Amino acid sequence: MLCALAGAAVFHFFGNANRGYIDTASLFYWWTFQWWNADSETQHGWLILVLSGWLFWRNLGISDRRFPNAEFNRQSAIGNWHSVAAMLAGLALHVVGYGVQQARISIIALLLFTWGVLRLAGGRRWGSASAFPLAFLVFAIPMNVLDSLGFWLRLGVIDATALMAQAAGIGVLQSGTQLLAPDGSYQYDVAAACSGVRSLMALSALSLLTGYLSFRSWWRRGLLLLLCFPLVYVGNVARIASIVFAADIAGQVWGERVHDIMGYGVFVIVLGGVFGAGRLLEMFAPEKSVAAADVGSAQDADPATQAAGHDRRLASAMVPAVFVAILCAAELALLAWMAGLPPRGRVGVTLASDGLNPVALPGVLAGEWFGRQVEVTDVEREILPPDTGFSRKQYVPLSNPSLAVFLSIVLSGRDRTSIHRPELCLVGQGWTITGTGRQQFRHPATGETFEATLLNVRREIVTPTGTETIPQVVVYWFVAGDAVVPSHWTRAAHDALNRLFRFRADRWAYVLMQTDAQDGEQAAVQRMQTVLNHSLPAFQPPFGNDTGA
Repeated sequence: MLCALAGAAVFHFFGNANRGYIDTASLFYWWTFQWWNADSETQHGWLILVLSGWLFWRNLGISDRRFPNAEFNRQSAIGNWHSVAAMLAGLALHVVGYGVQQARISIIALLLFTWGVLRLAGGRRWGSASAFPLAFLVFAIPMNVLDSLGFWLRLGVIDATALMAQAAGIGVLQSGTQLLAPDGSYQYDVAAACSGVRSLMALSALSLLTGYLSFRSWWRRGLLLLLCFPLVYVGNVARIASIVFAADIAGQVWGERVHDIMGYGVFVIVLGGVFGAGRLLEMFAPEKSVAAADVGSAQDADPATQAAGHDRRLASAMVPAVFVAILCAAELALLAWMAGLPPRGRVGVTLASDGLNPVALPGVLAGEWFGRQVEVTDVEREILPPDTGFSRKQYVPLSNPSLAVFLSIVLSGRDRTSIHRPELCLVGQGWTITGTGRQQFRHPATGETFEATLLNVRREIVTPTGTETIPQVVVYWFVAGDAVVPSHWTRAAHDALNRLFRFRADRWAYVLMQTDAQDGEQAAVQRMQTVLNHSLPAFQPPFGNDTGA
């Protein structure tokens, strides 16, 4: 109980350092809030919690039947310190999660700490019975962390559906995440939920649970879990394809009806396949039954022996419990110190006078490019933390206004959630990514080069005369006070190391440029370099800006 209370204090009062979307210090609130918040799409968390509790109760019953209580509850000094090691590992991992603002890491730490508490309180019996139920709770962690996986799975579902439709003679068009008819009779946006990543988490949990309850060998359980992954993809392709076929035959209304019906169809396909595979395993690779000699009874132990063993266990656990409680108090002090640190981060771009936004971009570039102000949308301001800064303009050349270059800077606040992967936003806006690569740009002040990510994108639009393809080039990079990096994951790793080892929360700037590419990729990149020649010195110093965030 002492360890549980001390650990609960740590994870409640200093459990979450990521305050951009859910303004709470409690890891418990941060986690459970997303189980009833529809936007988080993690409502299955309550079901996972109930199933985990039932599994723990079930496993305790199995332990009672397989082992005599006096033997299975025997507690040793070594066993106690195994429990302490698990709790210490959980506390250490939580410091990492808190430092890098990753609450999901802290949830893993909480589960590990909880196992140590249960192992210390109930001996081997509780430790063994709680191992799988606690691991099962991983499926209740909010899965928007898998948006990147969902992005590629989403595109795979869309591509496969378009190929099936075209093979059947249906001239469906693909535009980003949209599938539409050439004549405009139907149009569907394949949302993130239809990518399969949301159903993947729920169905993989059910598949693992099926294997766990049906078999004892881990290779059989793992096989059923792995089988659900291709089945989820097949199920979602079948769902989207059936919608397109129904809409082509009977119009968009029927497509929407099939959309609702096939939401259940995905579960039928996946769970039917998993259950079928389980039956085949039982037929062709049955498990050996547990020998009767290996099964004891909870009644084998004398009540007096059980009571004496319980008292000895409590006495032997007291010293480790006090030790862990002291360490929890020390961690509370450490996390309080980390939370109270003044901002020490560096800023990647020149700041405006308000200290929040990047400096205003130039209005005119060399007399040839005129900058038009582009306002930040209400949606962006609503979903991003309030200390996120913006500066953006559309630069239009006098010689050819159709070859405008869009330049945007998004400057993070102290919270890391200001920055997102641009690929996700582009596809959501209707663009299809057809190619990726790297591009070198030159800083005009020093002549030094830096690397950016280049994306070839296109959009299909329906016009009165037919279908028109609009190709464009997008480049982006991230800049801090001491680094310019081309990718989201490089930035995330660099930022995590600074937060963890230097206690620095840099204000990263995410810079994006976009322009038409009907005259070719090389010409588009050259226009971007021309704009940067006259604008980059104004907002991106050669070696960053050491001003504190």
